[in-house]
Amino acid sequence: MKKGILYALLLASSLPALSQKVAYTEYKLKNGLGVILHQDKSAPVVAVSVMYHVGSKDETPDRTGFAHFFEHLLFEGSPNIKRGEFMKIVSANGGQNNANTTQDRTFYYEVFPSNQLETGLWLESERMLHPIINEVGVKTQNEVVKEEKRLRVDNQPYGNFLAETMKRLFTKHPYTWVPIGSMEHLDAATLQEFQAFNKKYYVPNNAVLVIAGDIDVEKTKKLVATYFDEVPAGAPVVKTKYIEVPISSQIIDTAYDPNIQIPAIITGYRVPGMTDKESTTLDMASAVLSQGSSSRMFKKMVDEKKNSLQVGSFSYALEDYGAYFMYALPNMGTELDTLAKDMDEEITKLQTELISEKEFTKLQNQFENQFLDKNNRMLGVAENLADGYTFYKNTNHVNTELEELRKITRQDIQDVAKKYLNKNQRVMLYYLPKK
Repeated sequence: MKKGILYALLLASSLPALSQKVAYTEYKLKNGLGVILHQDKSAPVVAVSVMYHVGSKDETPDRTGFAHFFEHLLFEGSPNIKRGEFMKIVSANGGQNNANTTQDRTFYYEVFPSNQLETGLWLESERMLHPIINEVGVKTQNEVVKEEKRLRVDNQPYGNFLAETMKRLFTKHPYTWVPIGSMEHLDAATLQEFQAFNKKYYVPNNAVLVIAGDIDVEKTKKLVATYFDEVPAGAPVVKTKYIEVPISSQIIDTAYDPNIQIPAIITGYRVPGMTDKESTTLDMASAVLSQGSSSRMFKKMVDEKKNSLQVGSFSYALEDYGAYFMYALPNMGTELDTLAKDMDEEITKLQTELISEKEFTKLQNQFENQFLDKNNRMLGVAENLADGYTFYKNTNHVNTELEELRKITRQDIQDVAKKYLNKNQRVMLYYLPKK
């Protein structure tokens, strides 16, 4: 989806003070739709968003890609919005819109001048109440999704590294496939299957509506009732719980990519899900290793030894589990095993030595700035509120997250490295050019 003309206003719509709590009003409609309203009159902007608790983990192994497909399909229109008109309406009213899908949720939003709040509510209620799902729309969006996959995955250097690692890290959980899914599965699906998926998951009792910005709370409540009270509730959505057997010995494998000339070494570890304190601690551990040119792996492997063109580590936090990745691309023909040895040495240091006070202070500042930056934008506030409601079952998480972050210690960082980043708990993937 394309960005609109309100990008500058969106960035400008900041909280009155960085340390101020995010005030909000929360309630539920009779149909089960969660509603969260946050008033901020610092800029004449409003973000209207809906988060559905459905992602690629809710698909079946023979019909992957449905959730991401619906991210596109639900822009096809309704009885009151003609095909191709959804985004035109947004642009014509000075707004921007987009959507994105993960393994766990789908997030739609519009950002408008605040006098267009009702337009945003109408659009999202149309999407929820009676989207048009027919053969024409399915065929059209099928081609759109195929082109996106070709652009972002199939023809992108290293575009499959995440998918190749995840399918080895997870064997029982649907995290074994990535949201883009299989084009063959989408081609094979019937219209009735798409309609059934919509009826099951894109219902008010599986969603939260978050409105953040220049609003009057009482007037907004009345508008929400006008547009969403009539949406019928769906059947209760029951989530399947998948339990993975712990990895007890190193999994070594090889994957090939026709779009690369330089190989890569990738290690992946299965770690706790996003709501676990250890997930954030692992984020901090990855920042010590590779965030910025002064990070440990960058200084050692890129600056000093010059055996790597690029290095990185990151924690990929999802609802049920997370995945922790490290990778390196060799410089001047360095053996991949040499890079793996260097990465392992840095993990060993994390496991055996506390990071310095200087590193820790820098780390805390980095994470506090990232948190505050997201909450300085109305869309960021809306998404944080939706995440709290959907995943933490606690909307007020937006107000306690920073405090929880500040409680993480140097010892905690050492402890998670010892607990999760061990050779016998990982996948090691040699990611090679395909001739």
